[in-house]
Amino acid sequence: MDISSLSQINPPPRLLMGPGPINADPRVLRAMSSQLIGQYDPAMTDYMNQVMALYRGVFATQNQWTLLVDGTSRAGIEAILVSTIRPGDKVLVPVFGRFGHLLCEIARRCRAEVHTIEVPWGEVFRPEQIEEAIKKVKPRLLLTVQGDTSTTMLQPLEQLGEICRRHGVLLYTDATASLAGNPLETDAWGIDAVSAGMQKCLCGPSGTSPITLSDRIVDQIRKRKCVEEGIRTAQHQQGDEEMIYSNYFDLGMVLDYWGPERLNHHTEATSALFGAYEAARLILEEGLEAGIARHKLHGDAVLKGVHAMGLQVFGDIQHKMNNVLGVYIPSGVVGDEVRHLMLNDFGIEIGTSFGPLHGKVWRIGTMGYNARKSCVMQTLTALEAVLNHVGFKTVQGAALQAAWDHYQASGAHA
Repeated sequence: MDISSLSQINPPPRLLMGPGPINADPRVLRAMSSQLIGQYDPAMTDYMNQVMALYRGVFATQNQWTLLVDGTSRAGIEAILVSTIRPGDKVLVPVFGRFGHLLCEIARRCRAEVHTIEVPWGEVFRPEQIEEAIKKVKPRLLLTVQGDTSTTMLQPLEQLGEICRRHGVLLYTDATASLAGNPLETDAWGIDAVSAGMQKCLCGPSGTSPITLSDRIVDQIRKRKCVEEGIRTAQHQQGDEEMIYSNYFDLGMVLDYWGPERLNHHTEATSALFGAYEAARLILEEGLEAGIARHKLHGDAVLKGVHAMGLQVFGDIQHKMNNVLGVYIPSGVVGDEVRHLMLNDFGIEIGTSFGPLHGKVWRIGTMGYNARKSCVMQTLTALEAVLNHVGFKTVQGAALQAAWDHYQASGAHA
């Protein structure tokens, strides 16, 4: 291979205003550029302990086992499910978007008996709908998504923990798209396991998945057997129904690595851990409630601007995430053409959609480092200009004025 034609990595400047990833906070990137240290250096293990403490604050929990799974947000999902689900377990998945289907797929790979209930995309479930399904199915686990970026909807979780405890069900939620931009009270809501990702409201790059586990679910994980070479034969003689077939995602082993035993399992992704540390530190420095309010402020500003352009919004607005908005593509407008013009002429990325919404909806995100007034105003300016350019006429400046009015009424300046 001739490398003389290859240059240093130098990606074009982009303002990422889609459903994720977003632009990482520069302070997170600076933390990630720190030099490496050894895996068992006291400084390194101290950083690991500090990360656990920081993410207890982000998840609003006292769970001892709050840590990082190295890999994208899907790694956190898979680690929890593969370590908890036993072959033949009944699981119930309330599906209201693409990522509910993802939970079903992973659960089936764990050889679970998967049951689903569904609502149309753009809606969420009422607690009584879920409880009725629990009574009928009698699952061991309820697998939920809090915020599904495919529909921009936020599933209420506040009552599900109590329902699950009453029926002897473990409760897991995927909060990849919602954590730190929308309220999530792990302990107060009785959630047994939560996983997230860095590339949305946590203002970092994809590649690390924070998780938190209740004592109740850790007890179940600890009872599972792992398939290590030294015990493989004995396990096959006993039967394989309790085995965890993944070594990398075996949380029983990962907990021993993060715990005081420090038993070797993998080489921790040091740079990613530094970034996750800084992201959580920044969230708690701002204040979790203040950060959620910031996401709502700027998400509502986009909503006001979009309405002022005469565009229609997708889904039940009362249940939308603070940080992502679905917008119907107007009749006669080619959605991808608008996205390409925004990207190529303004350097701004907004999202398309998929499944039943493919070609019908744009998704505009205001999350993490990009939940800022300047980002909102740039995006509204570009979208209005492009829409007029392709023949969808708006009242010039109406979107910006609506956003300005919203910020002025809110007393916000940044």
